Amino acid sequence: MKTVLSGIQPTGDLHLGNYFGAVQNWVRLQQEYRCFYGVVDYHSMTMPYKPDQLRENTWKMAFYLLACGVKPENLFIQSLVPEHVELGWILGCVTSYGELSRMTQFKDKSQQLEDNSGKEAFVGAGLFYYPVLQAADILIYRADYVPVGKDQEQHLELSRNIAQRFNYQFGKEYFVAPEPLFTETPKILSPADPTRKMSKSLGEKHYINLFGEEDRVRKQIKSAVTDTGDTPAGQMSPGVQNLFELLRACGHLDAHSALMADYEAGALRYSDLKEAVANAVVGLVNPLRERYQELNADKKAVKAQIQASSAEIRKTAQQTLREVRELTGLPGLRG
Repeated sequence: MKTVLSGIQPTGDLHLGNYFGAVQNWVRLQQEYRCFYGVVDYHSMTMPYKPDQLRENTWKMAFYLLACGVKPENLFIQSLVPEHVELGWILGCVTSYGELSRMTQFKDKSQQLEDNSGKEAFVGAGLFYYPVLQAADILIYRADYVPVGKDQEQHLELSRNIAQRFNYQFGKEYFVAPEPLFTETPKILSPADPTRKMSKSLGEKHYINLFGEEDRVRKQIKSAVTDTGDTPAGQMSPGVQNLFELLRACGHLDAHSALMADYEAGALRYSDLKEAVANAVVGLVNPLRERYQELNADKKAVKAQIQASSAEIRKTAQQTLREVRELTGLPGLRG
């Protein structure tokens, strides 16, 4: 069975864009592949954070993933597998400064820090180096595939380059060069600004919480932007298109077809479309929220389960490190 690796940063709430863009696919992939899914809390340290908030968000994200259907045995918390960091250092020694300096995400996030501070900001070296740790996340499990979007291809290509350079330098085809696993995922946009991706960084009105209360979800969809008046004649506005995309993503295909027929006939009422979308989204989020509440009611036992799965997954990482240390000339570890 081929191996799949993916990770998510614990940055707060999961929203519909996260779910349809990644997590829903993770759940499906478990049927076909050996899967490792990480809550990558080390990566969250590359941007300003509060320690208590990071710890809380890390556990919350693990609970969210379980509520969505990720199997406990496939889930780990990155910092509970410290071998990731050791491998990251070793791989950093076969990664060039030039490769890291060309990573667009470093430039984007550095600029974000500048914009947020209004002056020259402190940019930590971890933000520059973290693509190497990301490569370690993938390579330590000898992953064959990584589910990615087009905007993540650059990081996966770096992981492939690092794997190939390591193999060449140490004379053995040890690491698998991971392949992207492209799957068709809906592009979910902000309900407040449908020209931009749904994102927490834009503010609360720009994302719909996957575990949000029903009243809040309905209110957001009811107030979603539809037509701003600047859409060329004969084209569907981004806001209306986003609502149709949400309806289809939720699996309400009959309602999608009927309302699309109304749109094409020039008879679509936006209130009808929003009502259908609200019903579809609420039908998705309510069971997930109930499952999350069940898990949260037994928090101690669930945390112990995640710690146990992390410890079991760590055994695979430890075996990789033993072999890497042997290949790279480091002393062997006991046990």
